Amino acid sequence: MTSDPSSLTQTVLPLAFGKIFQKLMQSLQLFFVLLRKEFVIEFRQRYAISGIVLYVFSMVFVVYIASIKVQPQVWNILFWLIILFASINAVVKSFVQESGSRQLYYYQLINPTVLILSKIVYNTVLLLVLSILSYGAYSLVAGNPVKDLQLFGLVILLASVGFGIAFTFIASIAAKANNSATLMAILSFPVILPILLTLVRLSAIALRLIQDTAYKHDIVNLLAIDVILLTLTFLLFPFIWKD
Repeated sequence: MTSDPSSLTQTVLPLAFGKIFQKLMQSLQLFFVLLRKEFVIEFRQRYAISGIVLYVFSMVFVVYIASIKVQPQVWNILFWLIILFASINAVVKSFVQESGSRQLYYYQLINPTVLILSKIVYNTVLLLVLSILSYGAYSLVAGNPVKDLQLFGLVILLASVGFGIAFTFIASIAAKANNSATLMAILSFPVILPILLTLVRLSAIALRLIQDTAYKHDIVNLLAIDVILLTLTFLLFPFIWKD
């Protein structure tokens, strides 16, 4: 007897899609568990929030003590310097805080792609909150020269996503060394430079320092950089995780 190919297709395809859907739901559930774990640890230790908020407000206080009128060009550069160094200090502990036994436990149970995605999402949310706090505090003491608030808000969101992806992946590499903070600062410079230059240009447009109606191309370029970094992270992190 010969089996009907159409009947085999109708039987095999639903089973295959069912297994894929079940595996996808398990990965999604595990992702939310890991994401919740990151927030729970943060609220218990308050390592990043307390330390980075103190750093941000210290920098803002220095500007206030200087008692100088900050020009829009200087305001733009100082703002992104504050965000850049605050982001490095916030993300560097992503893998350092994980003990060896906990990493071994993760290695046996968790897909590395799900693990790195949960850390990227958590760090992105953390950097977004820190950026908003920095913008509010910085505007109080140095003025607010932003003319296009909607564009500037989009720039802060894109900065949080780009920095979150880049610094999380670099933190996973730097965690293998003893002096992870220094190594992370060195490794992150060539990766973060094109993102930072694009952010400075977009924020200059939002401050009306540059008249450019084609800024959407810069936004597309920034999104393309984020997609490339995210793809490289998903491809390379499993090899780092196995080391």
